[in-house]
Amino acid sequence: MLTLLLAAISKKNKGTCRDYTITIKGAKNNLFIDEKDVEQLLMKATNGNIKGELVSSFRLHELSNMLENNTWIDEAELYFDNQDVLHVTVTEKEPVARVFTTAGQSFYIDSAGRNMPLSDKLSARVPVFTGFPDKKKFNQADSMLLLNVKEAANLIMKEPFWMSQVAQIDITPERNFEMIPVIGNHVVKLGDGTGMKAKLRRLMIFYQQVMSKTGFDAYKVIDVQYKGQVVASRYAGDAKIDSVQLRKNVEKLLRQSQEAMSDTVSTFKPQPTIKLEADSETEPDPAFQDKNAVNVEQVNPNPLKSSSPAKDKSNSPVKNNKPPAKPKAVMPKKPAPAEDNNSEYN
Repeated sequence: MLTLLLAAISKKNKGTCRDYTITIKGAKNNLFIDEKDVEQLLMKATNGNIKGELVSSFRLHELSNMLENNTWIDEAELYFDNQDVLHVTVTEKEPVARVFTTAGQSFYIDSAGRNMPLSDKLSARVPVFTGFPDKKKFNQADSMLLLNVKEAANLIMKEPFWMSQVAQIDITPERNFEMIPVIGNHVVKLGDGTGMKAKLRRLMIFYQQVMSKTGFDAYKVIDVQYKGQVVASRYAGDAKIDSVQLRKNVEKLLRQSQEAMSDTVSTFKPQPTIKLEADSETEPDPAFQDKNAVNVEQVNPNPLKSSSPAKDKSNSPVKNNKPPAKPKAVMPKKPAPAEDNNSEYN
């Protein structure tokens, strides 16, 4: 048995490559590399043709590492069968998102979160993320953000509805996600990338139960970032700015209400004499003049009925049984009437 085994190994090492086959696995719609590209890589590594070369000259492990170092190849597997045919199986990297940085640069990330450059052959149909920090070296926070982008993109890629509905996802300076839909004039606030599956589920329920009846343009902002909640607003704007403005408006209304309650005019300034119409043609035209600045509560609301022109002290009732002073006569003297101390007038 040992002799037969050694003979088989010796024969195989002395044999030549009769043929080769190349198989590409991975994404069906995003073929960034084809069989011709893999063939060129193999020929470059072997410094010549593949067919006719000694089987012993192929360093399969090194060839596998060389292929995996390619931008578009995730895994590579090579082996010879009993017919001296080389089998090459390549698993292509699958982009799941296209990321635009704040500086306008763009790149893909694959299902493992690794960066991939753009391809001259085609543009992959994947979710688009904008506003990613523009840095040459990522820190821990940047790596976590990229991981959140990958997880969100994988969820969107698995659901045909979200692939059709999500136009792009903007990354805010606070590193929160905001979705711009294809259908509907609204923005969906998703918060950070954690719990994205539950957030998309809440959004789907809101679409089905509410917006299917009101229409996709009924609300401007839909917030699903809070656990177990969907907050919808018919007005667009920054929630922080709106809350501050709302607080100012409430404070203003309270201040105005307090001022209205205490804003009672306490005094009247002296007014010029106002001539009022006579109650009847036979009565003379009276004149009212408030000569004293008094509190409103002290002023009778109907001065015509309760107030009368100030009487001269000489015409006031008799006090202490003393007769009032006699006015100066202008007309010829007439007989004086009898005094009546109980009367208001002489």
